[in-house]
Amino acid sequence: MEAGAMERDALQRPPHGEMLVVALQVHVGDSFPAHRHEHHQLVWASSGVLSVDADGTRWTLAPNLALWVPAGVEHATSASRPASMFGVYLRPRFTAGWTSPTLVSVTPLLRELFLHLTGRDLDDDTRRRAEHMVVDLLRPVDVTPLSLPVPSDPRARSVADALLASPADDRSLDAWAADVGASVRTLSRLFLAETGMGFSQWRTQARLRAALPGLAAGATVRSVARSVGYDTESGFVAAFRRATGRTPATYFASAERSCGTTWSSPYPIDSADGKPSAIATGKSRAT
Repeated sequence: MEAGAMERDALQRPPHGEMLVVALQVHVGDSFPAHRHEHHQLVWASSGVLSVDADGTRWTLAPNLALWVPAGVEHATSASRPASMFGVYLRPRFTAGWTSPTLVSVTPLLRELFLHLTGRDLDDDTRRRAEHMVVDLLRPVDVTPLSLPVPSDPRARSVADALLASPADDRSLDAWAADVGASVRTLSRLFLAETGMGFSQWRTQARLRAALPGLAAGATVRSVARSVGYDTESGFVAAFRRATGRTPATYFASAERSCGTTWSSPYPIDSADGKPSAIATGKSRAT
């Protein structure tokens, strides 16, 4: 069943109460194309790393972060490495006061409440209290996402797509211009006009954004820096701090400190073949 159909099937048959809690395994290269929900959603990677494109921004989720996606906001989810995706769907009348995608901290208590709400034998009062506690515990995290507008002109878009696929490519603007059949001046003007950034700044943003999944997964700053085209760790750290106001080592740490601990997923895939399995909805799976 395709992702959108799984979601529609699941949301038509929620369990008792106001929240639908679903888990599934996301494999490398899996993606859920752009779609919208009538419900609010919390997207969480209980293990691994997820990327969510929403509102023109790509959000990278480590296990101590979830993304609040308000009802009606188009979003797409993907994984560059295996991840256990956990989706919490809330009826529109539940509100945290956020009308745009917002990163929130997943504390140990919030994590346990998500697990608690997968129980099929909870009475209505118990479920209602837990659901309200989930909403009460949602706290925004002060982390600046790395936005990266993509140019629409075919020549600039060709360069952008190549750099997104291979951020370590260090060809000069002159070389790129020759490659796409444009003058240096034209290509430079296109990037600035269509993305709000000069070519060098755009490439830096692309490299830093490409570094986030590795940093979220716990790779060393040195190895991540080299993988996205930096010769020195110090150069990467300086660029990262200028763009986000944080060092790479602390970008994901603010939420982790509020959690007080790190942990691995408590939500195993329970099917014999390792395929996704919904743990709150009987047979349905959602995205």
